[in-house]
Amino acid sequence: GVDQCIQRFLDVARQTECFFLQKRLQLSVQKPEQVIKEDVSELRNELQRKEALIQKHLGKLRHWQQVLEDISVQHKKPTEMPQGPLAYLEQASANIPAPMKQT
Repeated sequence: GVDQCIQRFLDVARQTECFFLQKRLQLSVQKPEQVIKEDVSELRNELQRKEALIQKHLGKLRHWQQVLEDISVQHKKPTEMPQGPLAYLEQASANIPAPMKQT
């Protein structure tokens, strides 16, 4: 049944893995420089991947630093605005665009 097929598949997978591990062992004995080249290549690829990840995070960091700086500048502006009961209305009306002239 299904259980037997799954068990057979797992057995064949183990045998295949064992075969490739034996070939890898033979290769490491016959040509150790090849294994070292593969390891160096894998390490280079990992370094490139990590470098790209670092650059991505630095970009995000710069973006959020700019956002925080913009917020900081915005919070400083209201303190420079005139104080008083109508200060809020003056500030709000300053953001309304002027009406366009009709011709």
